[in-house]
Amino acid sequence: MRLGIDVGGTNTDAVILDSADRVLAKGKTPNSEDIVSSIEKVVSEVMQHSGVDPGQITHAMLGTTQVTNAIIERRGLARVGILRLGAPATRAIRPLAAWPQDLRTSIEGPAAILPGGVEYDGRPISVFDEAAVREAVRKMRGRVEAFAVSSVFSPVKSDDERRTAEIITEEVGEGIPVSISSEIGSIGLLERENATILNAAVTQVALRVVRAFENALRRLGIEAQLFLSQNDGTLMTIDYALRYPILTVACGPTNSIRGAAFLSGLDDAVVVDVGGTSTDVGVLSSGFPRESAIAVEIGGVQTNFRMPDLLSIGLGGGSIVRLVSDGPDDEVHVGPESVGYAITKKALCFGGDTLTMTDVAVSRGMAEIGDRRKIRVEQNVIEAAYCRAEEMFEEAIDRMKTSSRDVPVVAVGGGSILLPEKLPGVSKLHKPPHFEVANAVGAAIAQASGTIDRVFSLDNRSRDDVMDEARKTAFEEAVRAGADEESLEIVEVEEVPLAYLPGNAVRIKIKAAGRLKSYREDA
Repeated sequence: MRLGIDVGGTNTDAVILDSADRVLAKGKTPNSEDIVSSIEKVVSEVMQHSGVDPGQITHAMLGTTQVTNAIIERRGLARVGILRLGAPATRAIRPLAAWPQDLRTSIEGPAAILPGGVEYDGRPISVFDEAAVREAVRKMRGRVEAFAVSSVFSPVKSDDERRTAEIITEEVGEGIPVSISSEIGSIGLLERENATILNAAVTQVALRVVRAFENALRRLGIEAQLFLSQNDGTLMTIDYALRYPILTVACGPTNSIRGAAFLSGLDDAVVVDVGGTSTDVGVLSSGFPRESAIAVEIGGVQTNFRMPDLLSIGLGGGSIVRLVSDGPDDEVHVGPESVGYAITKKALCFGGDTLTMTDVAVSRGMAEIGDRRKIRVEQNVIEAAYCRAEEMFEEAIDRMKTSSRDVPVVAVGGGSILLPEKLPGVSKLHKPPHFEVANAVGAAIAQASGTIDRVFSLDNRSRDDVMDEARKTAFEEAVRAGADEESLEIVEVEEVPLAYLPGNAVRIKIKAAGRLKSYREDA
């Protein structure tokens, strides 16, 4: 049996799946200020409804926004010692350039730019200086809580980064986390360095989340193997998650997209996930979320590690509807403000004092929750709010399409009751069973994956040799993340010739995914 949990911005959802991937029980509860309490409450409910003994749960998967929230709120972050290997070529721009000042104040520790790093084909830029690294680490010792190491083109050759990590451990011991950029980002140095520094800063946050989650399940008598969702729609073991916590950012929407694929049976579609506060629109490509092709900002910082291609709009079941006077006519505004998890107290249909989009759906007969008689609002306001929501959905879907053709759309999330049966540009709207807990289902059915993104020189090697090496590396990463080697398959290949570099350089990105190894061991 598997337990899938997703902690969103408004609700915490949970499902229990059996060995045949059938949903045995599902639950949803509004978030409390203490997220662990919400997890315990909803898991207790689904355990009770399913009749499953806690000892039968073998795997528990968690998708959480805690790491994202820590970055956005600048809360609980570690002070990071920063080592960049690439001098003298990279001294023009210091680490943390263009970071928001408040985030910089929360994270910034001593920084050093030292010799090392390689060209795109692996030739050294300057000779790695062990003594200089050791001296820099000794100066940082006792002043930082984590280290971040990056070097030029380390995804091509990471020897200098790895030796630096060994020196750090020799000097400060194994208790302080060390993040190296070749394991986190892709080619661009500054964006990769940014992602590595963020990863180092949130390692303690991830440790607290994991320990709290383990304790919550233990109190419920569940001694399952624990996994965390990552932002490409797959899972990672606890050890892997503690090493790369930044990969949990944006895992919520990807869980929904993976859940939408599983519940609808579609591999290619637009997925619209309507929650209590916002709507996330993503694209399902070959069964996995389409990844963003541009640099992604996290907390105001540009990074270049894998992230889903998403569009978020301020429209959800808790979105507040306002009548705004504008000249001779009144205008109806929808969101982006939301009553969030207080919807059961604030919405009119629950006896509250705020008109929300849930009230609009109930008033139009699209949902049967609360008390419709308590919604005393003129019908023209209700219809105007609904028309505005339709326009927002239509525009968001159009912006994610890559052609003018009509596309299938899968609607998931508790707020998807707001979506009309037909929309311009949509060939068919699918609303599969269990759509309201698709995110938790996505967490429970997810696979483990590994990705490689590197530049290779084809001067002295054949293309087949390079592709074999890339494929093997992606497989090794997937196994490290917890995948069963025998089930692995290549799910994505990108090959881009780099005409501006000598030596027939080519950038290759390969992603491998497979079932969790522990599934087979438990079968």
